[in-house]
Amino acid sequence: MEYVKKTIAENLGIIDANKLVSPEEQFDLDRVPDLSGKVAVVTGGAEGIGYGCTHTLLSHNISKLFILSPSKEVIDGALDALRSEMGESAASKVKWLQCDLSDWKKTADIAFQITQETDRLDILINNAARGIMTYQLAPSNGIDLHMALNHMGHVVLTSHLLPLMKKTAEKGNTVRIGNMASNAHQGAPKDTKFENVDELNHDLGPNGLYGRSKLAAILYSRYLARHLTSAHPNILVNAAHPGVVKTRQSEELIHEAYPLGGFAMSVGLAPFKKDQFQGAISMMYVATAIEKSGRYICPPAVDEPGSEMSQDEDLGERLMKLTREVVMDRTMGESKGKGCPFKDY
Repeated sequence: MEYVKKTIAENLGIIDANKLVSPEEQFDLDRVPDLSGKVAVVTGGAEGIGYGCTHTLLSHNISKLFILSPSKEVIDGALDALRSEMGESAASKVKWLQCDLSDWKKTADIAFQITQETDRLDILINNAARGIMTYQLAPSNGIDLHMALNHMGHVVLTSHLLPLMKKTAEKGNTVRIGNMASNAHQGAPKDTKFENVDELNHDLGPNGLYGRSKLAAILYSRYLARHLTSAHPNILVNAAHPGVVKTRQSEELIHEAYPLGGFAMSVGLAPFKKDQFQGAISMMYVATAIEKSGRYICPPAVDEPGSEMSQDEDLGERLMKLTREVVMDRTMGESKGKGCPFKDY
C-alpha cells in the first residue's frame, strides 16, 4: 500500500501528494524559502515545468533570473504572462538569453555572458529537454540530439558556470544545481555502457533515447556530488523527477514519435496529469531547500534510489569520460584549440 501511495504521489496530480507520504517527504511551493538577493538560471524556463520554476522563483523574491530558451515567441508569451500575473517589477528581473543547448559553442558563449552580467549564481536549474521523440542528430555536432541537448549541453553550461558558482559558495552561500531527470530513466537499454560515439548514435527508439538521456541526468548529478561537493560542500547537486505533467511535450510533441499511440499520453492520461506548478515541486525542493547532494528526488520530496544503473558509479565515470572526449573533439576550434581544456568539476 505504501508503494502505491508513493507511486501516485510521485506521478499523478489527482490528489495532494503530501497526504500520501511521510512528513519528512512533504514539500510544496509555499515552503520555498525567501530568495531575496539570490540569482538563478533556468534552462527552458519559459514554458511547461520550466515556467512553473520561473514563476515560483519570482514569487519568492529571486533578485535576478536568466532564462535560456531558443524561441523568442515562447519567451515573449512567458514574459507577458508574468507581467499580467505578477507585474512589471517581477518581469523586469528576467533576462532572456536565446540558446539551443545542443549547440555547445553557443551554450559556452551564453555561459560567458551570464558571468559578465552577475557576480553570483545561487541556483542552476537544468530543465530544458528533448522529450520522447524520434532519433535525430544535432546539426552542430552530429551527436544524438537527446544526449546532445538533454545531457551534454547542460554539462557544457554547468561547467562554464562553475567558477561563478564556486565563488558564490566560497562566500558562505549554499549553491544548488538541479538536473531534470525522470522515472523514464528506467527505460534506458540495459546494455548501456557509454563507451563510444557509435553507441551514442545508435537509434534506440523514442523511449530508449529519452530514457538514456534521463539516466545520464542522474549519473551526472551523482558524479558531481562525488567530485564537486566533496571539494566544495556548499555546492549541492541533485536530480529530480517531475511526474506526469501537462506540457507541450505530453500534449503535442508526443505525436511526433507516436502519431496514433501518443493519444494514450495526450488524451488518456489528461485527467491524471499534474499542472506545470505541481510538476515543478520536486525541482523547487532540489533548487531551494535540499541539504544533501547526489540524490534522486521524486515528488514531493521523496529520496528514491533510482534504477540499479543510475547507482552505478563506474557507468557514471564512463559517461563523463565520453562526454569530455566528445565535447572536446567536436568543439576543438572554439575551446580546446584555444587552450581551454574541458573541466566538468
